[in-house]
Amino acid sequence: MPDLTTDLLLSVAVFAGAFVSGLSGFAFSAVAGAILLRVFQPLEAVPLMMACSIGVQATNLWALRRSIRWEGSLLLIVGGLIGVPIAVSLLQSTDTHLLRRGFGIVVALYAAYMLLRPTLVTAGEAVGRPWVALIGFGGGLVGGLTAMPGAIPTIWCDMRGMPKSEQRGLVQPFIAAMQLFAIVLLVGHQDLSSKVLVDLAISLPALFAGSALGVIAFHRVNETVFRKTVLVLLLVSGASLILTH
Repeated sequence: MPDLTTDLLLSVAVFAGAFVSGLSGFAFSAVAGAILLRVFQPLEAVPLMMACSIGVQATNLWALRRSIRWEGSLLLIVGGLIGVPIAVSLLQSTDTHLLRRGFGIVVALYAAYMLLRPTLVTAGEAVGRPWVALIGFGGGLVGGLTAMPGAIPTIWCDMRGMPKSEQRGLVQPFIAAMQLFAIVLLVGHQDLSSKVLVDLAISLPALFAGSALGVIAFHRVNETVFRKTVLVLLLVSGASLILTH
């Protein structure tokens, strides 16, 4: 494939993924990977998507910095940091295809049901710190197995009927921390090639433009549109786990 065409597809993929992530807070890899995994070899595409996703999350964190709920996020992160190494160990010693498909079915069914549900759930009583950390542990464990660290915390927030700003302020730092931890583990096992770094540099304009427009869209949509967007992305992400691997 000519380099110009490759660079164009790279920019389109990163822009689309960054826009969706800026709007919803997650799903960069699900969107960008639909193109990148067909243009690049997995050994190049995966670290590139991880690096781009961290850039997107950093941009989102800065744009939403006044909404960040650090206390709750830190509890999620502590739990997640415990869950990720366990997932890495399972990946090395167990056939996780069935686990991924099973989780994909659960996520897809939940999203489909909640999309059809006529009314929103209202927030319940405050949840204790151990439970928040447990949600983070589940997110880290599942994220290490499926590359979807935000799925469980996002579903938990949806079940509690959290407003969009509160949800993003809680989950966004968690996703960023899990992705940063994941790429540190990856670099510990393999070096990033110079081509990945070059492709990352090429994609930066599309990354920042997509993130900025996505955050603008996030501020403009109402609670109902945001919730339906998140549920559709969960449905698509769950379906991708069922149909792949």
